[in-house]
Amino acid sequence: MPRNQFQRMIYALITVIITVHAFVFYSLYVVNGSTLMAAAGADSVLGAINKMGGVYMFGRSMPIWAVVAIEFCFAYLLENVMGSPCSFRLACKVFEPGKVHPVLFESAIICSTVGLMCPAMSLIAAFIYYPYYEGFNILTALANWLKLVCFNLPFAFFSQMFFIQPLVRKIFGIIFRKDIAARNNVSESA
Repeated sequence: MPRNQFQRMIYALITVIITVHAFVFYSLYVVNGSTLMAAAGADSVLGAINKMGGVYMFGRSMPIWAVVAIEFCFAYLLENVMGSPCSFRLACKVFEPGKVHPVLFESAIICSTVGLMCPAMSLIAAFIYYPYYEGFNILTALANWLKLVCFNLPFAFFSQMFFIQPLVRKIFGIIFRKDIAARNNVSESA
């Protein structure tokens, strides 16, 4: 696990890169795929997106790479400002890091992060994907937010707990293997 600010930023970067791609795929293909194909009269989701001129965002069609880049910026900022610091503090309120098994403590951090980030990113998504062509209504925006939370929370929890975070820890361990080995040697000699 990260031990300083630089490592926390790298850990968040790896997490957000994987998570944003997973959520864009989930949102476009799993949640909205059949709707996009029906609206565009296409036989594939990518064909529908291309036929529609991109993904509807900020009241206009944008290419998928722009959607990923915009969501990445929001997610990375939110993860560093709120997600990581608050989830660690929430997990520390329930467990003492040195007195509980690391897997249990890491699971508490993951659950806290999902509990914070999913509603926050869903709120942002409710506004950036809002159907502005219909005019703006705050009740519609809040209903869209609630719908997104209901769609995203189960996917966020299970993907973070069983796929994304184990993969991120593995990648992080490879990148910082020398630092981790040095830290382990110091703790073994003490």
